[in-house]
Amino acid sequence: MANVRNSRSEGEKVSRAAGVVSLFTLLSRVLGLIRDMVIAALFGSGLTADAFFVAFRIPNLLRRLFAEGSLTIAFIPVFTEYLTRKGKDDAFEMARVVLTLLSLALVIITVLGLLFSPWIVRIQAFGFGGSGMKYDLTVLLTRITFPYIFFISLVAFFMGILNSLRHFAAPAAAPILLNVGIIGGAFLISPHLSEPIAGVAMGVFIGGFLQVVLQIPWVVKSGMRLLPLWMPGHPAVRRIGRLMLPAVFGSAVYQFNQFMGTLLASFLPEGSISWLYYADRVVQFPLGVFAIAISTAVLPSLSGHAAEKDLDEFNRTLSYALRLVFFVTIPATLGLIVLGRPIISILFERGAFSAHATSMTGEALFYYAVGLWAFSGIRILVSAFYALQDTKTPVKVAVVALVVNIALSLALMGPLRHGGLALALSLASGVQFVLLVLFLFRRVKTLAFTPILVSALRSGVASVIMALAVFYAKKWWLVFNPEAGVLRNSLFLAVLVLLGAGIYLVSSRILRAQELRSLRDMFHTSKRKKEDHEQ
Repeated sequence: MANVRNSRSEGEKVSRAAGVVSLFTLLSRVLGLIRDMVIAALFGSGLTADAFFVAFRIPNLLRRLFAEGSLTIAFIPVFTEYLTRKGKDDAFEMARVVLTLLSLALVIITVLGLLFSPWIVRIQAFGFGGSGMKYDLTVLLTRITFPYIFFISLVAFFMGILNSLRHFAAPAAAPILLNVGIIGGAFLISPHLSEPIAGVAMGVFIGGFLQVVLQIPWVVKSGMRLLPLWMPGHPAVRRIGRLMLPAVFGSAVYQFNQFMGTLLASFLPEGSISWLYYADRVVQFPLGVFAIAISTAVLPSLSGHAAEKDLDEFNRTLSYALRLVFFVTIPATLGLIVLGRPIISILFERGAFSAHATSMTGEALFYYAVGLWAFSGIRILVSAFYALQDTKTPVKVAVVALVVNIALSLALMGPLRHGGLALALSLASGVQFVLLVLFLFRRVKTLAFTPILVSALRSGVASVIMALAVFYAKKWWLVFNPEAGVLRNSLFLAVLVLLGAGIYLVSSRILRAQELRSLRDMFHTSKRKKEDHEQ
């Protein structure tokens, strides 16, 4: 009974944390969609939009490679172990050492990026050529946005500290300021420039700076001093470095996937990069609001269990996280398949974004949505490996997935064009998920997959019922008409979404899905905190 109570308590902690992250991520995603609607309306999906998305992708690639993609995931387990075994003072001393080395490395990377932007663009978007208006514009935008890597890497580092201390609000709220910066740049700076898209790039710089400013008070309040501490020989630095090295390769493999998609799309008809980008942004909405939120919330918990060598609780927490993420993303997958094109039309189809762009983006969204369950599950499983301080296994699996993705991309981009690139990524992610499960089972043999499969099956049945109801309601009742106006179509879409959510929740209740309680915990955080305080 004690183990059951402890497991339930840990599950509630994960749910509460995921609820906080989800709330702020939801706000960020809504602003992100508004940001993309603004860019789509002002710049469409042509030359300038392609140039900006390539330029913005470059610092984002480095952010995931050196910050969220390697440093954070190597830092959190070690920092959590220091907190658990040695206390706050030693943990903060170690953090100051890492921050000093990180800041120095980021300054060097930023300067090199500004100097070598022309060559970086040639590699990232080879199809743009080495000269011409599109190439020159991409180089300019890359130089404006590149310092974002400095700011966002510091944010990622502070996120590791705060999340390890179970403070999730400020890091989760940070992306809101990036969207505010970009939207502000589009409206306040772009009109005054000869090249308006440069104002959007300046908004990226401003947004990155604001994100850092938001984190600092919370980090200082936690007790950490931000004064430099030069101790490159600190034992934790070596441990983080050993974990980071394979993690960098793992992130590099993931980013190379993205790079190959952009590279191959640059040889397809103009607009292909933008269509893939806008479709990915829609998929990132449920992925970010729920899957990434849950993986963010569960990593400190898994790291704590691993540090205490409590594999039973580790397995229960991991199972809980997988069941919860599938409970949300399986219906989201079918929902995006059924309502994908109306969603894109309402969000983006105005100004320079045409009906043809809606059709092409909808095609990409369909193929991306097929892999949403895999994208989500991978985030949870990779967090489990990192909590165990095993960064090598995810790398090996990612290399296999990379080979599969490239092979499928080359095979599918001919008949399906940009849709083939999206489908290739989804199929490769499915392979990656299955391999991660197999390797994790070898590592943690007591992990019970039967409850996860049963839960996913229940969610699948409820999702099919939901999808059929929404499909026929859209076909016979709430018919979308592009000429009827955005307000009417938005209202119809909202009704369909609410209808689908209601049917799914009722079906899940009939099927006795235990995840309903977990979902309720996510969005009743204040009540849960009060109960914990009273206990």
